[in-house]
Amino acid sequence: MNLKYAIVGSGAIGGYYGGRLANSGCDVHFLFHSDYEHVAANGLKVDSVNGNFVINSINAYKSTTDMPQCDVVLVGLKSTQNHLLPQLLPPLLKSNTLVVLIQNGLGLEGQLAEALPHQPIAGAAAFICSSRVGKGHIFHADYGAITVGMYQGDCQNTIAQMKADFERAAVPFTITRDLNETRWRKLVWNIPYNGLTVALNTSTDRLMANTSTRCLVTDLMNEVVDAAAVCDAVIEREFVDKMLAMTDRMTPYSPSMKLDFDNHRPMEIEAIYTNPVKTALVAGYHMRKTEMLEQELRFIANGI
Repeated sequence: MNLKYAIVGSGAIGGYYGGRLANSGCDVHFLFHSDYEHVAANGLKVDSVNGNFVINSINAYKSTTDMPQCDVVLVGLKSTQNHLLPQLLPPLLKSNTLVVLIQNGLGLEGQLAEALPHQPIAGAAAFICSSRVGKGHIFHADYGAITVGMYQGDCQNTIAQMKADFERAAVPFTITRDLNETRWRKLVWNIPYNGLTVALNTSTDRLMANTSTRCLVTDLMNEVVDAAAVCDAVIEREFVDKMLAMTDRMTPYSPSMKLDFDNHRPMEIEAIYTNPVKTALVAGYHMRKTEMLEQELRFIANGI
C-alpha cells in the first residue's frame, strides 16, 4: 500500500518529517502559510546532522481546499493553533484518513475527537532537536525518533505502513499501544526544559551544567513520573536518569517554547502545563513545582 501524506504545519517538525518522507520517494503534500511563495520558487531545504537535502519538485499549497484527499495527515502545528483544525482538515479527509497529531502536551487528541468524532485519530511524540531557521529552511540538530499510537478508531495497518515509510526515510519509528504513557513520557522532558529555558532565559546545556538548575530539572522530572503513575501511566524511575543523560549528550538547544518566546509567539502553556496539572489533580496528585512554573510562564506570557 502506497500512502499519500498531507503535512499541516510544515515548520520545524512537519517540514522535517515530511521532507524526509518526500526525499525518500513518498507522495507528500505540504501546506504552507507565509513560506509558500519562497518554497514554491526554491523548494524546501533541510540541513540535518544526518545529511542535507532539498526538495525541489515539492507539492506545496497555500490552502487545504487546493490539496488532495490523503491517507495520512501529519499535523505539525503548535497546539496553540489547534482551534484551526476543524476548518483546515475536512478537505483532506476520507472516511478512513488517519490524522496524526505530532504535538507536545496532553489532552490534544481528545479535543480534536470532539470536533471529528468519527475520524481515526492518532498521537505522536517526537524526540528531536529541529527548528525552522528561515523561509522553507529547517535545521535538524540532533535525534529524530518518533512514537505513534492510536487514540480513536483502528488504523493499525496504516500505522504499520507508516513505520515502513518512515524507516525507509531514515527516521526511527516506534508503534505504541499506550498513547497515554507515551504522552507522559514526553512530558518528563518537555515540562522542565521548555519552561525553565524561558523562565531563566537559558538553554538546555546551561541548565544541565549548573548544580541548582540540574537539581530543579530532576525534581520536575520526578514530579511528572509521580503524576503519570496516578494517571495510569507507569514510568520507571530510571527513565529520569536516561533523560538527563540524553540531554547531557544533546547539542546545546533552545526548545520550541523558548523559540516561541524569543520570537514573540504564543507559548504552549495550556497543552504542556495546564492540562497535565489539571489531569493529575483530578486523579489526586498535586504537581506543585510544575504548577509554579506554569504560573511563572503565564506571567511572562502577559508581557510578550
